[in-house]
Amino acid sequence: MRQQRGAVIGRDGAVRDVVEALRATGEAARALLVTAEAGMGKTAVLEQAQRAAAQAGAAVVRLGWEDEDAEDTADATVLDAGCGLTVEDPYGCLPPLTALRRAQLRTAAREGGASALSAFSEALTEASRQTPFALVVDSVERMPQHSANALALLLRVFRPRGIPVVMAGRPRPAAEPVRARLTAAADQVLELPPLQPADVATLVNIHITRRFGRPAEPALPDAVSRALGTLAGNPRAVLSVLDALDEQDLLELDGRSCLALPEKRLRLATGTAELLRFGWPDTPADSKTIKAAIVTAHVLDHAEVHIDDAFTMTPSAGARSLEHALDRLIKDGILTVDPQGRLSFAVPALAAALRTLPIQRDVQGNSARYIKRLADELGAEATGRGYPRLADRVAASGPLLDDALAVPLLLAAARQEAGTNWPRSARAYAAALHRLTPQDPRTRGVLHEASSLSLRHGDHEGLLALGKPLLALLDPPHTEHTEGVEKPACLSSIAAAWVWAALHEHRAPCADSIHPRFGKVADRFPAAAGLAALGGLYSIGPLTARPTEASRHILDTSGPGHRRMPLPKPTELHLMTAAVGSHTELSRARQHMPPDAIDDHTLDQLRSAAAYADLAGALAAVLGDRYVAAPEGIAVQYRGMVRDYLSGDWDAALAAARRIEVRSRTHAAAGTPHLPRALAAEIHCTRGDVARATTWLDLVPDTLTHPLAARARLAVRYWSGRREEALEEAWHDARQARKSGQLAGVERLLLRILSLAADSDQPHTVQQALEEVETLHEEAATPMTHEALLLARGIAHHDADSALTAHRLIKLRGDVHLSVICCLCLTRIADDPRRWLTEAVHNAHTLGLGRPFRTAVTRAAQQRNIPVPRLRQGHHKLTEPDIALVRMVTDGASNRQIAAELACSPKTVEQRLTRLFQRTGSRSRRELTAAWLNGSLTTSGTVCDPPSPHSADDH
Repeated sequence: MRQQRGAVIGRDGAVRDVVEALRATGEAARALLVTAEAGMGKTAVLEQAQRAAAQAGAAVVRLGWEDEDAEDTADATVLDAGCGLTVEDPYGCLPPLTALRRAQLRTAAREGGASALSAFSEALTEASRQTPFALVVDSVERMPQHSANALALLLRVFRPRGIPVVMAGRPRPAAEPVRARLTAAADQVLELPPLQPADVATLVNIHITRRFGRPAEPALPDAVSRALGTLAGNPRAVLSVLDALDEQDLLELDGRSCLALPEKRLRLATGTAELLRFGWPDTPADSKTIKAAIVTAHVLDHAEVHIDDAFTMTPSAGARSLEHALDRLIKDGILTVDPQGRLSFAVPALAAALRTLPIQRDVQGNSARYIKRLADELGAEATGRGYPRLADRVAASGPLLDDALAVPLLLAAARQEAGTNWPRSARAYAAALHRLTPQDPRTRGVLHEASSLSLRHGDHEGLLALGKPLLALLDPPHTEHTEGVEKPACLSSIAAAWVWAALHEHRAPCADSIHPRFGKVADRFPAAAGLAALGGLYSIGPLTARPTEASRHILDTSGPGHRRMPLPKPTELHLMTAAVGSHTELSRARQHMPPDAIDDHTLDQLRSAAAYADLAGALAAVLGDRYVAAPEGIAVQYRGMVRDYLSGDWDAALAAARRIEVRSRTHAAAGTPHLPRALAAEIHCTRGDVARATTWLDLVPDTLTHPLAARARLAVRYWSGRREEALEEAWHDARQARKSGQLAGVERLLLRILSLAADSDQPHTVQQALEEVETLHEEAATPMTHEALLLARGIAHHDADSALTAHRLIKLRGDVHLSVICCLCLTRIADDPRRWLTEAVHNAHTLGLGRPFRTAVTRAAQQRNIPVPRLRQGHHKLTEPDIALVRMVTDGASNRQIAAELACSPKTVEQRLTRLFQRTGSRSRRELTAAWLNGSLTTSGTVCDPPSPHSADDH
């Protein structure tokens, strides 16, 4: 926990308090006790404060005790009077002792006891008269009893003599004499709280950057904190988890390190000493307790365990030993028990680390033997109904349990838990299907039960796992076992559920990499084929023929519980398909819906979702409360990404793109997310980072015809310098999208072509694009095509009224980027250009727009002969270190003085000031001071610069 590893991050206030205590000699001297649990950075705070106090001219020496396990002090002056305490003076702060005083100390040391302590006290008091100094003593909880008693007596002597003392140690029970006496003798107790999330993020960023050469994705610190549980905010624990990461555990995206392994595998750095330090910092655990912790960690990795189960799973001879070990684990805070009696580790990262250690017990065999005995007494089905929690143990036992026992038990447990604990029920169904053969007459029914359960709860991963047994059931050798009157409805609903789950993970059902035969199987079931065709229109898989008019009226095959199911009805599926196409087709599809099924607002939401190939958004608009989906699925995450994109939170949108990409590369159930990649490429390109935009776009195939992908290709090609090629290919993409029936979203592509052509002074292209937008609006007639048409007229014909109407509609719908384009148009043609340019710059700052926008702003400002607005970023909240830095600047402190106060280099101070200037919109110390004094640092403001005749890159 050294400063170079960043352990003092988030401790600025504590360091200042300790520095103040060390410098307060004379009448202001006091005894300060710094306390916190292990790993919280007490020593780092003391060392940082000691350096800062020394730089400010204070003399600080270290107080220790005999036989202390301290650092090498061979070069230090050590004062030892035989009272159990020593003073180390490595920097020569204390004045030299006279020969008489040295003789007195030697005599007192031989006598020991009170004489030694008195001589020691007098020697330090005399030294303080010549050179006032402060004493620091670390790890007081490890002090022997006699040394702690001596220190407590000295504190009473030093206070009136003006010698400040700063102690640090872990909190101990007040009943312990050492803790009680030292706490009573301290004038002030400073408790170090856990680090705040922002400080943890800084610590993670520093460590990851130093190890791997790139900063951490914001989601990584959050994952580390969750993995640490009750140790979240503990600096040493954070660093321990980070030290356990390897290069293959991280994925580089956008120049950031993204976590590429499941969060449950984040662990403390494996090592007995390291684990004991966090698990049992005060009283080391015995070997039986540690073995019990390892076994429990392994069991909890694959099964839910209740505290009662722990005893019933062990033979009676070992029950007492296990009970003692579990009691110790719970008492020590290693395990926690929730109100339902479920056991869990208080620190998941500790459990993950324990699972890496060798286990000396046959956990699977022990579980299998217990289950066999219980099943012999009660029967397999009765055991499953009475003890449904055993399903996970059965699944983990594998071949140790016969199928004849395991399958009935699993099915009984699954049906018992379906209404109370559906995740465990789904796991039990999956385990049973793994054992069932296609010839078994129960297989078809179990598949239907499992798919219905997972479908109701949005369990896409569970649904995808059903593909394998479903395909085995449909193989020609086994088709004779699937004949019957229930076959069409049963298998059709299972196939549709599988396609539904695949689409939510952006997997192409017709060309699935894991089940390549499923595309042919889906063709046998109209409901599944219709969903697969819908996925193609939303760029999930290839475009296929749309369902025929006859297939739109097929019977509902989802069973009597359809009203609770999220699968769309044929009419709903037809509506979502039609939303991608023309207004005529959409109106016809709406006529087949009940009159009150969907209102105009919901219909607009559906068409907006279709424009961005937002499948989850479209399903939510049509299905309403029936729609249930797993939040970690790619489709649902992409819906959030689109929402962040439109609202202007592009940092959050890019973070979502990175999460989606990590899932697609590391999760077996995930597919290929082309549209999130295209949207990320567009964001980067609009921000001026063409290199990162190209990296994202390279992952999108050129054959993808969706207008959003075409927009991204146009932007990247255009700002890479290939302007003519970019416009020509964009025209081709627009025609291909319309040819394939994907009209939704084409208006933004055409508007982008028109806008770039206008900037390049290509009136013919502008007029051609305008005509295409008009034609598209006549065909599609959506709110988005209306907005695009109004804005296109504003750009092409300098029609201010049309642009004003477009601006009002865009703001109502909520599309920050399009509103920026509209404001730039109004800057050029409206009567009051300053207002529109200011609004454009304000919104562009929210988006983080880069060179393309700066170029357009400069050109518009020069055309209207107005200054370029410069925003002060008042909406960024100043942190405590920011405020401290501003106050020192306001007080007139120089960089060197600030560096001494913060215990850092003047260069670091200059870097922090530069970042603070950028965030506050200040150009100098004087402006920063003025903004602080007049309170404008907490409010948004706009400052105008004169238009520059130079290039946009100078702004």
